[in-house]
Amino acid sequence: MTDHWFEPLADYMGKAYDRYAHTKGTVQEVDHVVATLGLTAGDRVLDVGCGTGRHSLEFARRGIVAHGVDISQRFIDIAVGAAGAESLEAATFARGDARELGFLDEFDAVVCLCQGAFGMMTADGDDALVVAGMAAALRPGGRLALSAFNAYFAVKYHADAEFDADTGVSHERTEIRSESGELKTVDLWTGCYTPRELRLLLGAQGFAVDAICSVEPGQYGSHSATTESPEFLVIASR
Repeated sequence: MTDHWFEPLADYMGKAYDRYAHTKGTVQEVDHVVATLGLTAGDRVLDVGCGTGRHSLEFARRGIVAHGVDISQRFIDIAVGAAGAESLEAATFARGDARELGFLDEFDAVVCLCQGAFGMMTADGDDALVVAGMAAALRPGGRLALSAFNAYFAVKYHADAEFDADTGVSHERTEIRSESGELKTVDLWTGCYTPRELRLLLGAQGFAVDAICSVEPGQYGSHSATTESPEFLVIASR
């Protein structure tokens, strides 16, 4: 498996992806993840579905060694360029499919944030492949920070999207912009989850779930899971 429906969308948006509001909370999100996972300079982090690399770059600014993987070569090229512009040798990037990560006991932590690769896995069994790959990538005792879209929120508030109760996938027609500002209407699919589903999915791959918290981009915290937040943040240990 090498192709994914999100690739052409990423190619079209390019650097314009970082203009969207949900990308503006990077520092706060990394602040919370670093504190919650207990990361320190020199630790190694795998960033799954890294997009244009914003979280990996922020980890690297703190001396944390980050390796970002994304299905979009365009996004990877942008991330590599950004790391080079800041001389951030601690941030490296490579194109890769989250369903075929291929790492073994290499990282102290794995992150998959803000509808990264996990949130885009809509085929039956694909999300389990992503979680299995993340578990394998972690050293024993390693920790995971994973965000997932809140199925309760989708049912209550996504009036402009169609939620498939059988698959747990939300589908919408939306507009994206290119780097030059040109609009294009595209299909967007997002996998949605309940806390129970997340615990079962991660538990099946050997994770112990430490907490599931209600969050939204740029406002990460340790609040209990509710129906009122767009995302859940799962903290787990291998």
